[in-house]
Amino acid sequence: MTHHPTVKSFWDEATGSWQYVFHDPATMKGAIVDPVWDYDPQAGATTTANAQQILDYVREAGIEIVWILDTHPHADHFSAAPWLKEQLGAPTAIGEKVTGVQKLWTGIYNLPGDFPQDGSQWDRLFADGDEFMVGEIPVRVMFSPGHTLASVTYVAGDAAFVHDTFMMPDSGTSRADFPGGSSKELYESIQRILALPDDTRLFVGHDYAPEGREAQCVATVAEHKAANIHLKDAPSEAEYRSVRDARDATLPLPKLMLAALQINIRGGRKPAPEDNGRSYLKIPLDYFEPR
Repeated sequence: MTHHPTVKSFWDEATGSWQYVFHDPATMKGAIVDPVWDYDPQAGATTTANAQQILDYVREAGIEIVWILDTHPHADHFSAAPWLKEQLGAPTAIGEKVTGVQKLWTGIYNLPGDFPQDGSQWDRLFADGDEFMVGEIPVRVMFSPGHTLASVTYVAGDAAFVHDTFMMPDSGTSRADFPGGSSKELYESIQRILALPDDTRLFVGHDYAPEGREAQCVATVAEHKAANIHLKDAPSEAEYRSVRDARDATLPLPKLMLAALQINIRGGRKPAPEDNGRSYLKIPLDYFEPR
């Protein structure tokens, strides 16, 4: 039996990000995937407008949230997982390789030696192949690195939340040039995801709506095989990596990356307040070259 969860998408235009709630219609138990905590970089201000929309939806729909899931430590938005946990009481989770991201960025930010690099900021760290239930829907965790070294995909029945591995077919696939990224690992992850049944719905993490079309969030495995601009001709690993690496060399770093990673390696929390009670972000000057 193939389970068919109900999926509700939430669009954050400011960061081009998709957030999701999926639930089992038989039990009304559900999970939240990649919620956005709003950040205004000009004001240095955080707000919960996106997360509040998710909260309002699950309460109005009568969904009991049993997991709050991040697919990876995001470079383009802050995670609202801790705030939603406070409101809903559900545990938070991410892939176990997040500890590698924490170690990497602890060095980049020169964080204190006592900064926890063990993933303890989440309630659960998932390993490749782990399974858990959302109501009667089995969810399988697929380690799918490349975009980051910690990325995972959540396969919930016929729905797979593939984070920043795939874009929509007319945009291809996601970049692999961040610290810890790898076009080789991304290619391998893509092949594993494309091995899912053809009717599996792949829900992407971002869409930048090329040529002015409406933002979209889902296409099937079959649709990606047929139409994805980076995959439709079944490129070899070398061919794919050549295209991916050349494209990545032209891309600027995400506008919020240096702010977002120091929040997200903390599981979506601000740095500890200083003696005036206020938190501050650090920007490593001249670590990255201009693009």
